[in-house]
Amino acid sequence: MSPLKITTRDAPAGPVLEILGDLDYETAGRLRDLLPGLALRPGQCLVLDLAGLTFCDSSGITALIVVRNHAQAAQADVALAAVPDHILRVLRIVGLDQIFPLLPDGRTAWH
Repeated sequence: MSPLKITTRDAPAGPVLEILGDLDYETAGRLRDLLPGLALRPGQCLVLDLAGLTFCDSSGITALIVVRNHAQAAQADVALAAVPDHILRVLRIVGLDQIFPLLPDGRTAWH
């Protein structure tokens, strides 16, 4: 298991959350818990940079949906960036590739 690390960066389009490690039953609450303190304004795009995500179980999937709901409540968009192939496969199986825009590179979201 890889410990979860979440780093927040500001980008012109909105905040970027870099998620590293395992997003699972034991760690998904950390992602949900940081949402109330996240400054997100209407029209912004919250980007989740998943380049360093090593594992995602059903609790992690649920946390991603919670993030999407939070962004929508703030009238903001959300996108996933640099999704590793093994995580993208899971997202496709559960259909989340149809509700999350996918960006090829997380670094482009920072500029």
